[in-house]
Amino acid sequence: MKRPVLMQLVGAALFTCLVAQATAQGGNLYRYRNDQDVVVVDDSVPPEFVARGYEVLNERGAVIRVVPRVLTPEELADATLQTRLEEAAAREEQRLRKWDQTLLLRYSSIEDIEAHRDRALADLRLRVGILKSNRRNFKQQIENYQSQAADLERRGYEVDEARLKAIASLQKELAATDRQIADRNVEVEEVRASFEADIERFKMLEEAVRLRRELSSRAAQAD
Repeated sequence: MKRPVLMQLVGAALFTCLVAQATAQGGNLYRYRNDQDVVVVDDSVPPEFVARGYEVLNERGAVIRVVPRVLTPEELADATLQTRLEEAAAREEQRLRKWDQTLLLRYSSIEDIEAHRDRALADLRLRVGILKSNRRNFKQQIENYQSQAADLERRGYEVDEARLKAIASLQKELAATDRQIADRNVEVEEVRASFEADIERFKMLEEAVRLRRELSSRAAQAD
């Protein structure tokens, strides 16, 4: 048997195995992308989407497994590609599992996350406000010293070394404060984005739980 044919048979066998896995575990839900690249959560993965890879969810909607996509016959010729895909899927599984578990332990609702977000952002904005107040003070002191120096020069006196050093020191403080304000503003946006990602992820968990209840209700009615 030629190698390409063997690879195709291996790929077909793997695909068949994945289809069986994506339909046999009745206690789990599955998350995959359809032809419109829309994320779908259901109690099984349609066979035509299995090859793209999918996530297995528990009854709380948390990821318990990430199944990588099926390799094409051409890709199967690379003996290391399947291993790399599986390793990447394992890392993603660990990341999502940890994220989901953290969200479920830390929060009970979207409103809970929003409240934590608002408190965190308020604290950061308070720090920015303090830094801006310090900046105004430094700037005012610099202007005062510069005004004094200009007055001395107009009167024909040499500006003393202590005043020049004070101006230089305050300018350094002002520059450092500007950097801190910029850093805190970046942190504000990062924290906001992090919480928004948590909110979207929590919505996915809630949707999975809602779907599980709906499927359980249908099954009970069918019985």
